[in-house]
Amino acid sequence: MKNQSIRTLDTPAQLQSDIKALITIEPRFERVYQQVGLPGLRRNSGGFEQLMRAMVGQQLSVAAASSIWNKLEKAELISPQAILHAEDEVLREQGLSRQKIRYLRSLVEHDIDFEALQYLSDAEVIKTLTAVTGIGNWTAEMYLLFSLGRADVLAVDDLAIKVGAMALLQLEARPTPKQLKSLTQSWAPYRSAASLLLWSHYGWLKDRDAVPV
Repeated sequence: MKNQSIRTLDTPAQLQSDIKALITIEPRFERVYQQVGLPGLRRNSGGFEQLMRAMVGQQLSVAAASSIWNKLEKAELISPQAILHAEDEVLREQGLSRQKIRYLRSLVEHDIDFEALQYLSDAEVIKTLTAVTGIGNWTAEMYLLFSLGRADVLAVDDLAIKVGAMALLQLEARPTPKQLKSLTQSWAPYRSAASLLLWSHYGWLKDRDAVPV
């Protein structure tokens, strides 16, 4: 049975409701909302494959990560059993570094019950995921937001969130994760709506500041 204290964002209407509540708490979000409109929920199905793809793509360009993932798919090396039985050399042939191979083997060894994650608190999910070598807070926060749809997650480790919050709050410098967490405590329990708006705001800022060719 799902923990009644766990709230998720499952529809655009729910997101819109949370944004309205967020604006009541932090009125400066009103202008952002007018600029960017209703963000997409960007939900994915989660599970082993989703985390594996996130780990493969760490510190790589989108193109490089996509190329490696396509090779892994073609070689049918995107399941726990396939990774478990594959030799390191075979994985390296697909473009994985020794470090990434170690990360993926750690993910397999932890044998996470992905179905059970939906019943755990946000803190428990983060603890479970970050126990895997190669998964940090940022990846765990992304899983909470986009795979589990949790409604109160501010991705304080995300660069775009920091830049967006710096502009929104008119800060003189980019906040650290600790500073950002402290500054945004009052946004609870609508911090996922804040994350989605800040990502969109970051994109809007980049477009605004782009130098015409």
